[in-house]
Amino acid sequence: MVDLQRLDSLVSQLAIEAANTDRQRGEAQRPLFDEQLFVCRSKLLTPCVNEIRHEISSLRSEQQAGKLLPTRTQHICEKIVAQIQAVQRELATQQIRKNEPKRGRGWRKPIHELYQDLAQHQDWERRLSSMRRDKELMLSRCTTLAEQQKLQKEVLALEGRLTRCQAALAKIEKDISLRERKN
Repeated sequence: MVDLQRLDSLVSQLAIEAANTDRQRGEAQRPLFDEQLFVCRSKLLTPCVNEIRHEISSLRSEQQAGKLLPTRTQHICEKIVAQIQAVQRELATQQIRKNEPKRGRGWRKPIHELYQDLAQHQDWERRLSSMRRDKELMLSRCTTLAEQQKLQKEVLALEGRLTRCQAALAKIEKDISLRERKN
């Protein structure tokens, strides 16, 4: 049985903090979170917290109707926890971001540094892909449910990291091609 009351109170506190942050900083330039984590693709925190509330509400409805399967419960709970942690991280990094120096239009990395970043990200992409393949192979061979669930979590985490790495890689490649076209 999932303690939905505790989740509700945690999300209520997050909603207050998210609303305050949204009022202070306004919309971000891009959606705050990956579409695999939040469907809403919002540039504000409040809609993300509302999505978490909706997930909890769905969980509660299914639980009350007696239609909640243990595997579904685990999947939804893991998603809710990941969403809550993402919002908490975003809130926690606000002060750090405020103190970061702003990069003006004139700020640019030298092209050789972009190429170094490109090589580094290509290496990370290769390693992450290899780690994911290894975990998937282990998953296909595991025998216990607990081990299978643990490996599924690890595969999902690696897929998220790989997606972020590939997005960064695409951005670096775009920056390089733009820079080369200008010169």
